Amino acid sequence: MQFELTSELVDSLREAIDHKDSSFVKEQLKDLYAPDIASIINQLDLQEAAFIYELLDEDTAPNVLLELEDDTREDLLATFSSKRIADQINNMDSDDAADVISELPEDIQEEVLSHIDDIDQASDIAELITYGEGTAGSLMAKELVSVYSFESVTQCIEEIRKQAEDVDVLYAVYVLDSGDRLIGMLSLKKLIISNPMARVEEIYEPDIHLVKTSASTEEVAEYMQKYDLVVLPVVDEEGKLLGRITIDDVMDVIKESTDENIQRMSGISDDVDSNDRLWPLSKARIPWLLVGLCGGIVGSRIIGSYEDQIRIHPEMAYFIPLIGAMGGNVGVQCSAIVVQGLANNTLLGDNIGPKLIKELGVGLINGLICSGLIWAYAFLIEDWQLAATVSAALLTVILCASFLGTFVPMTMNRFKINPALATGPFVTTLNDVIGITIYFLMGRFLYSFF
Repeated sequence: MQFELTSELVDSLREAIDHKDSSFVKEQLKDLYAPDIASIINQLDLQEAAFIYELLDEDTAPNVLLELEDDTREDLLATFSSKRIADQINNMDSDDAADVISELPEDIQEEVLSHIDDIDQASDIAELITYGEGTAGSLMAKELVSVYSFESVTQCIEEIRKQAEDVDVLYAVYVLDSGDRLIGMLSLKKLIISNPMARVEEIYEPDIHLVKTSASTEEVAEYMQKYDLVVLPVVDEEGKLLGRITIDDVMDVIKESTDENIQRMSGISDDVDSNDRLWPLSKARIPWLLVGLCGGIVGSRIIGSYEDQIRIHPEMAYFIPLIGAMGGNVGVQCSAIVVQGLANNTLLGDNIGPKLIKELGVGLINGLICSGLIWAYAFLIEDWQLAATVSAALLTVILCASFLGTFVPMTMNRFKINPALATGPFVTTLNDVIGITIYFLMGRFLYSFF
């Protein structure tokens, strides 16, 4: 049965915590998975969260810790001693443990590592922390199964049995040469059906997908998605096997990247969520709101400069909101399609011309349809002069917005700027200002001409 987080459940747990009713809390949590328990704790204050965490068994607690939101986990860890943090990460994979420790202050990191009994595990975690954030090295786990090419099948099976104790899911068996360089992968099926006396070098697959530690997490995600991989080995510059990245880690990267792009498209400059405090939320939103404010001021000045024209033809004011809204909508539509293509690698960022021509063609068709409809409406309520002005201006604005909505994100991408910024307030504000300018220039020209 799928878990559903309800306010009634949270309220009942809060009441039980207030009365120190551990039995009730345990009963409510006993059939839940770690992500479900984490979603409950994320709704509670620190004291309530600590109360529930204390009731979790030693196998469940580390998994719940990993699933908590960053701020909740940070606050909870701040109440733990270095020894207790070490106890929590003892049962984690090295990549998960490194993620948790990397969130701690440097002096606390050293203390936690000193409390880990397994020296090899502590060494692996310390190594992973050194890799830069956003690289394959920071994403990989050290737990894997590897064998040497000169070993026999019998020796290989024994080695797999030893190493597999530290690996939750055995995705692959990697084959190394005498210098610990990765040279291929061994199929478990082929291993089982092969002669026990055969050597690994006779049966392994030399063709293998891999990445270096310096590769970005975005490159890793694209690579695994492109080739439908569930696991990807990581090597150093000399080709030595260092770790492996699994699909669950990549899914986290994809989610984070998607969340970041959505926020940037909405004009939010920093990575925040609804549970953050007031100031971080405000600080993340205000920059592009100020851009919109400045754009609005510029727009108002443009309208003010055509005050005499509006005084003579006040009916023109009726369609100012329409011109601005249509330009903004068309620009956002175009830029959203372009950003999606760039993100999926289905669109080349350095080949602007063909995409620009195509979007201008789409803009022309849509512009002719919309301008035709607005011409008929304006003609019915006013006169043919206003109808001609509004329809001509609208067609021009739609074509201009199509151009900007395509050109701006592709140009940003070319100069290594996140193109998602172009789909939000930037394009909308720019199109509002340009649209209003075009509208009044067109009105001045057509009214004077006719």
